[in-house]
Amino acid sequence: MATRKEKAAQTQAALKDAARTLFAERGYLNTKISDITAAAGRAVGSFYDHFASKDELLRVLLADMEATAEGELPDHDPTHDLADEDQLRAHVAAAWTTFREHLPVMVALFQASLAEEPYSGAARERLHEDTATLREHLEHMASLGRPLPGRPEVVAGAMGAMLAFFGYIHLTAPEPRLTDEEAVETLTRLLLRGLAG
Repeated sequence: MATRKEKAAQTQAALKDAARTLFAERGYLNTKISDITAAAGRAVGSFYDHFASKDELLRVLLADMEATAEGELPDHDPTHDLADEDQLRAHVAAAWTTFREHLPVMVALFQASLAEEPYSGAARERLHEDTATLREHLEHMASLGRPLPGRPEVVAGAMGAMLAFFGYIHLTAPEPRLTDEEAVETLTRLLLRGLAG
C-alpha cells in the first residue's frame, strides 16, 4: 500500500502529465485547472496541495525541461568554445532535443508570454535565466579576447531567442516538419557564422 508521500508524488506526477497533454492539445491559455484535474482523475482541491496556480505548475514543468537540457550535455565544460563547430552543434542539438521532448511546455511558455503585461520584462528575465549556459561560454570567449558580435549577455539572448522561436515554429508546424538533423545543422551553421565569422 502506498504511503502518503508516495500518493502525493503520484498525484503531482499525474497533474503534470495531464497538463502536458492538455497544453499540447488545447494550449496553455485554453486549459483550466479543472481540465487538468479531470484529465488526471483527481479532485480540483488536490491541485492546490501541489501548486498555487497554473503559472506555478508551468514553472515546475519548466524546471523539468531545464533538467532535461542539463542532462543532454552530461560532461559539459564551461570553457567550451562556441566558435568551434562541433561544440556549438552539441549545444544546438541539446536545445533542439529538449524543445522537442518538452514541446507542450514550450507552447505554454509562448502563450503565457503573450498574456503577460506589456513592458513587464518577464519574458526578457526568463530569456536571461534560460541562456545562462550560453552566456557563460560567451563570457569565457570574451575573456580570452575572442571577438563577439556584441556583449555576451546580448549575444546569448539573441541566440536563445532564435533557437526557441525557430524550435517553436517548426516543432508545432503540421507535417512535413524539418528533420532534427536539418534543424540542428541549419541553426549550427547560422550561429557559427555569427560567432566565428
